[in-house]
Amino acid sequence: MLRALLCLFAAMFAVLGYAQLDGSYTLPLEDESINYAKAPVTDRVYKLKLEIESGKRKLDYDPDLGYLPALLKTLRVPVSSQVLVFSKTSFQAPRIAPRTPRAIYFDDDVSVGIVRGGDVLELAAFDPQQGTIFYTVDQEPGGSPLIMRRDDCLQCHLSGRTAGIPGLMVRSIYPDSTGMPLFQAGGFVTDHRSPLKERWGGWYVTGKNGTQTHMGNSVSRSRQDADFDFGPGQNMLKLDRFFDTGTYLSPHSDIVALMVLEHQTRAQNLLTRVNWEVRMALRQQAAMNEMLKRPATELSESTQRRIRNLSEYLVEYLLMKDETPLTGTIEGTSGFTEEFSALGPHDSKGRGLRQFDLKTRLFRYPLSYMIYSEAFDGLPAPAKARAYERLYEILTGRDRTPAFAHLSDADRKAILEILRATKKDLPAVFGS
Repeated sequence: MLRALLCLFAAMFAVLGYAQLDGSYTLPLEDESINYAKAPVTDRVYKLKLEIESGKRKLDYDPDLGYLPALLKTLRVPVSSQVLVFSKTSFQAPRIAPRTPRAIYFDDDVSVGIVRGGDVLELAAFDPQQGTIFYTVDQEPGGSPLIMRRDDCLQCHLSGRTAGIPGLMVRSIYPDSTGMPLFQAGGFVTDHRSPLKERWGGWYVTGKNGTQTHMGNSVSRSRQDADFDFGPGQNMLKLDRFFDTGTYLSPHSDIVALMVLEHQTRAQNLLTRVNWEVRMALRQQAAMNEMLKRPATELSESTQRRIRNLSEYLVEYLLMKDETPLTGTIEGTSGFTEEFSALGPHDSKGRGLRQFDLKTRLFRYPLSYMIYSEAFDGLPAPAKARAYERLYEILTGRDRTPAFAHLSDADRKAILEILRATKKDLPAVFGS
């Protein structure tokens, strides 16, 4: 009886967690179905760590940038993805300022950060089952750098702002002239749903944004309050007036790369949240079934509802629900737009989910490319099945509720055709 009550209470708290997905509720990392600190990981940084420790791989050392160029090459992270943040919002904050911004490079599942003069590189790798894992790489020469997992990063990277799991976020703050956040002025965590006027405070931004206004490239004229002048920071193609861009791998902090990064971080956090919470639900259900002598695979109505709710939240985000419309053309500067679009996969008509619109919305075909990720493929079976079921209902027009009114018939048809041609594990109902 006690065990049943414990299971019941756990389920109740998990449902509360779903209801507060954007609030303060965090999932218990020590839960036996999660075990964040000790469960095996298979992310790309961990695999590289093993190769270096075994002597199978060495990395070239650059006298100015340390292991950064070699790491990006080895991990296949494009230089064109470089974005620059000058707000003091890293554990290496004392070294970060408008004249020495922190550079971040990323692809679908790895982010690499460098602070000029820092002792370590900061890495975050997205593991298919365990979510975002944090590492540092020491900058001592020798070819075999020490890669250390850093769970102390969770002091900032585990909260309601990361969907209650260890994750990444793109923060937008009001910085003063030194890059220090004006905490009393507040701030934002941004993704594709955020108005542009709330994005990229404390970041450098290169690219054209037309008459749309963002917070990038600007600082407050006061250290007491947010006396913020948005005008000078708009439509900036070069950053050399702020700092020596020649000391970085790229002179850009591409606006399109920033838009992709903030969309992607939220998608990663939701994939982890759904994975973990469904794993918890299934473990609790299994314990209940064992005690009540029920079939091991039987799911109660409350468990099914929990899975449906979580899957719906994920599907809505992947389908770009509530995306802030663009009112003018966005243009990047680094070549990231072309490089990212070319990654594919593409169907026989050359269409792909990585292709951009950048006139009225971010992507030409509004379904996130994160559906191709190992994390989506590795979702617990009931959650993945439900996500596919909902995608099929929406894309075939069976669901025409207001939540998906942003998808035209042409959008739905094109996305469905792209998925049929490029997604290998579609259920049979999708056809071919």
